[in-house]
Amino acid sequence: MEYKVKLQDFAPALTDAEVATEVARIKEASVRNHRKEVYAFALSAVDLTTLTCNDSVESVTAFAKRAVDFYTQYPDLANVASICVYPSFVETVGLAVDGSPMRITSVAAGFPASQTFLEVKMLEVAMAIENGADEVDIVMNVGKVLTGNYDEAANEVEVIKAEMGDDTILKVILETGALKSSQLIHDASLLAMLAGTDFIKTSTGKIDVAATPEAAVVMCRAIKLFYEKTGIKVGFKAAGGVRTPEDAALYYTIVEEILGEEWLTTDLFRIGASSAANNLLSGILGKEVKHF
Repeated sequence: MEYKVKLQDFAPALTDAEVATEVARIKEASVRNHRKEVYAFALSAVDLTTLTCNDSVESVTAFAKRAVDFYTQYPDLANVASICVYPSFVETVGLAVDGSPMRITSVAAGFPASQTFLEVKMLEVAMAIENGADEVDIVMNVGKVLTGNYDEAANEVEVIKAEMGDDTILKVILETGALKSSQLIHDASLLAMLAGTDFIKTSTGKIDVAATPEAAVVMCRAIKLFYEKTGIKVGFKAAGGVRTPEDAALYYTIVEEILGEEWLTTDLFRIGASSAANNLLSGILGKEVKHF
């Protein structure tokens, strides 16, 4: 597909000034969502994440078991949406969560830089799925987007999605902190959706600038434009730097204001986080809790 040409079918990006105005408005509105019910939903939307160089079979097993223990320790609350790990730990998580409804997310395809051969990306995704991943998060090639090679960047996503099949959820990370401008984030969002992704995601959490409300506004508006044109609902995931209940409530409000309440389900809204899970649980219970 000639993806760059297809972008002309959609309304143009907001200017950076327009984005700033919209963010200021939504930040004020988000105060209404500083409440336990929203925090509880946000917790249920968390992809509980460990992506460090010192992950091990032992540490990932303990991490996953704490998440599974939540089902019995807090039966009145919805548990996190999934556990997110490197591909080599998918099977480890699978053994730890066996018998529970917990979903498994794997980053893959040369995460976090996406700078490897397409064949390697495809193989890594295939191995993650074979080992039990229900969802896969990949990074769109930022270098290709920045240099205007839109068709190449999107074609990689298309090929990977085609190889995955329909049973596995694909989330495409745009690394918006590297794209920086509203126009580039808008274009990358539409490219990923045209290529068949199920979610677009802000960030890897591995560069200085991770999720920002500005990027989220641009992405959610692109999702809305795509839905209006195609009738296809694509999800939104904020990741990197989402730490407090108030942070989560802000992204919840962005989705609520731009896309509407029908997007406020874990099928269409996720938060990639580690520390945020404990902070959300603390906000719900009204006391400091360190469960995860």
